[in-house]
Amino acid sequence: MSTTRVALAWSGGKDSALALAALRAESTVEVVALVTTITRDFDRISMHGVRRSVLDAQVRALGLPLIESIIPAAASNAGYEDALATALGDLRRQWPDVQHLAFGDLFLSEVRAYRERLLARLGWTPVFPLWGQDTARLARDFVDTGYRAVLTCVDTTQLGAEFAGREFDSVLLGQLPSGVDACGERGEFHTCVYDGPIFRQPLVLRTGERLRRDGRFEYCDVMLGREEPLGQPMEPVKSGSRGEA
Repeated sequence: MSTTRVALAWSGGKDSALALAALRAESTVEVVALVTTITRDFDRISMHGVRRSVLDAQVRALGLPLIESIIPAAASNAGYEDALATALGDLRRQWPDVQHLAFGDLFLSEVRAYRERLLARLGWTPVFPLWGQDTARLARDFVDTGYRAVLTCVDTTQLGAEFAGREFDSVLLGQLPSGVDACGERGEFHTCVYDGPIFRQPLVLRTGERLRRDGRFEYCDVMLGREEPLGQPMEPVKSGSRGEA
């Protein structure tokens, strides 16, 4: 039986982790690399605001190579698309037979349609291993199977600022207001995963500075246990079609 080699769009959050687990559970799929969008001005994962040092620790714990897609702050969709095209070009030069890029999207049809249009133009095929699954069940399974994550960004127009910096656990799930998706699929929150079955070893993280951006997005910095706070700006999130929780 032939094997399909894929890359995974890695945001550092729980949906990416669940997508990686789902792909690795398929005997005919091999994940060869991760692709992460980094905001150059902040040196952090775009939209999630997670430090590059934490991303690097995630990558080591996952045992997969990383391809970076570098964008400026407040990048337009066109800028994001150009950066992704460059990153995917780099990826294909290293793995010429890879034609598929997987995403952790769950149910937003406009996001899926955007990715399908973009990747078709770039000569790639998107894969959505979690598509259509019940998000409340996914969230419970994430917790029950031993994954650990922390909320790094909260859209305070949809969820209280006090949720930023909290553990994504059964207590939090029980306290989410009605109308807030359990996986944050509508952009209610973003996460940073630091332990779980896909990790060779857990990351030791601690929370740091809190920051409100654009009068709306509440960030909580997370750093490796050995790091000192840098006073580094955390990136404002723009509503749109590019983020995963």
